[in-house]
Amino acid sequence: METRVAIVSIIVESNAVISEIQALLSEHSEYIIGRFGIPYKQKNVRIISVVLDASVETINALANKIGKLDHVNIKTVLSNV
Repeated sequence: METRVAIVSIIVESNAVISEIQALLSEHSEYIIGRFGIPYKQKNVRIISVVLDASVETINALANKIGKLDHVNIKTVLSNV
């Protein structure tokens, strides 16, 4: 299976979905190279960046599941390697 390195950037505008995002990331933990989160209190948002090494299908499936959650904005960038 061919894998790609990707970064998934997530902006969360409600604490209500944090546990759902955490659960989805935990389900895909075998593909996660690194992740970090920043609570931006002045704007009441949370910013999460996740770096993955996985198949395009796996990356897209995770991004689609997270992107369907309310109060979440997500963007994914795939490498060429």
